[in-house]
Amino acid sequence: MTSTPIRPISLATPSIAATPLPGGGVILKSNDPLGEYETQLGNMMRHWAEVRPDGIFLAERTADGDWRSVTYSDARAQCDAISQSLLDRGLGADKPVMLLSGNGIDHGLLSFAAMQVGIPIAPVSPAYSLMSTDFAKVKLIRELVQPGLVYAASNAQFEKVLAAVPFGDAEMVIGDDFRELTDAAPGAGMEDAFRAVTGDTIAKYLFTSGSTGTPKGVINTQRMLCSNQQMSVQQIPYYMEVAPVMVDWLPWNHTFGGNYVLNLALKTGGTLYIDEGKPAPGLIEKTAANLKDIAPTAYYNVPAGYGMLLPFLENDKELRENFFSRVGLIFYAAAALSADLWQRLERLAIETTGERIVMVSAFGSTESAPLITGAHWLVDRPGNVGNVTPGSQVKLAPEENKLEIRGRGPNITPGYLGRPDLTEAAFDDDGFFRFGDAMRLEDEDDASLGMWFDGRVAEDFKLASGTWVHPGVLRPDLIAAAAPVIQDAVIAGHDRDYITALAWPNLAGLRGLIGAGDDADLATLMSDAKTRDFVRDAIGAHNQTSGGGSSRAVKRLLLMAEPPQIDANEITDKGYVNQRATLERRADLVARLYAEAPDAEIIVID
Repeated sequence: MTSTPIRPISLATPSIAATPLPGGGVILKSNDPLGEYETQLGNMMRHWAEVRPDGIFLAERTADGDWRSVTYSDARAQCDAISQSLLDRGLGADKPVMLLSGNGIDHGLLSFAAMQVGIPIAPVSPAYSLMSTDFAKVKLIRELVQPGLVYAASNAQFEKVLAAVPFGDAEMVIGDDFRELTDAAPGAGMEDAFRAVTGDTIAKYLFTSGSTGTPKGVINTQRMLCSNQQMSVQQIPYYMEVAPVMVDWLPWNHTFGGNYVLNLALKTGGTLYIDEGKPAPGLIEKTAANLKDIAPTAYYNVPAGYGMLLPFLENDKELRENFFSRVGLIFYAAAALSADLWQRLERLAIETTGERIVMVSAFGSTESAPLITGAHWLVDRPGNVGNVTPGSQVKLAPEENKLEIRGRGPNITPGYLGRPDLTEAAFDDDGFFRFGDAMRLEDEDDASLGMWFDGRVAEDFKLASGTWVHPGVLRPDLIAAAAPVIQDAVIAGHDRDYITALAWPNLAGLRGLIGAGDDADLATLMSDAKTRDFVRDAIGAHNQTSGGGSSRAVKRLLLMAEPPQIDANEITDKGYVNQRATLERRADLVARLYAEAPDAEIIVID
């Protein structure tokens, strides 16, 4: 495949300065200085309203299946009107806007309108309202944020949470109530508020849950968001050359969708088609339909999303040809992409176009808006998360037996809303933010070749023998080894004699393996001898060839029918599985894995 031509796009040449640290570790800095960037996101909106007034900014599906869209000039006019309405209602830095519903044009306009006049927004995961039974996280976020206005796109959808959560004297804007916000005539006060916004102005609070399950509000300033977009387009100049067309489902209450993708459309004058699908049964079909309709120039997803989309690409020629027709960049983040998924994507691209497509990843978090590293060259396999972004610094600091990545720069959060204790603990003595993840350089003698994710420092554990196990590295390899039968997994073995795993099966993969129809239920498929034999053989082969001895060999595995539960913090709505929370909640299943005489459901690997 290396002789196959590459679809050309503009990428910056990697150049990194590395400064070794006394006692081990290194500080990395890009030799490409960060260029000038906007003071606030509203400046981007106004720029494109002048330069591309008729260009489509956002588009979404309507109930009848058509696309509803808003141009840059319309978006600017509506945002200014909404800004005036919010100011008229007395909203400000101490009275934010809380958004309960997911991605949509109205959600986007309300968000940008609030932020451009110094009113923070707090987008909340819709799952906290729609999939929760106690609404505990919504209540906690409401208490932290103290919103002056609460928005939900539909009363019918959000009726239960609206009745259960005491929102106090906050104004409720539900469904068509939104139209009233666009009726105001922008005045001098609105322009004064716009000009008063600085880089230090809080743009939004994004809530992320740690292993405890308690949401913490990450402060995102205008400087963070604007500088990070400049970092992105410097690493990938292609973005500024094509006015990107994106079809994207990633939730705006997360930094990947709400900061990287959404703001990238605004930074570049691009178009974002809001995908109402997602990587879930019954919804991935909508994603496939949207991609058959709209050909992206760049595509973004998490590994679980690619895993569910690939069968559609492989089996639908029209979808495949449209998807690859003009895509210049395929981007994955938030988790490791397995070698199997990478190879299938690359094979499809070559078979469809005769070209390789640049596939890249990056690393960051909600606290870095999101990127602190990014790959901007053609890599030949998954796992390389790139180089430090221009204007930022990365410290790789010795931690246990690894190098923890830490970051400093204009894209780093000042801290957490109402939690000075968490803020203090998040930074080291040199002011670097601790990400809690480990990295290793591709080449210690040439830092420009990028770095590789080396697991979560907090997730790593030792076997009883003292051997380290790195679940963040082992997990994607395990999933790839048992593809397409295993969808996701968590790794157990702390202070035990050997490694085991709890795994969620892939329903479509099981049906294909066994040759069952669409009506075959999960429990029957999981217990089928073909399933058990396949998993046993696949994991056994992995154990033989992984080269890591006891640190890589999975000896027992249990397939689980119950999906990960969001209320228990086992999974985010972006699809990231929390290893620690899952193992704690399912401790009884872990105990079964280590029983002296394993029961019939445990798959024992020789």
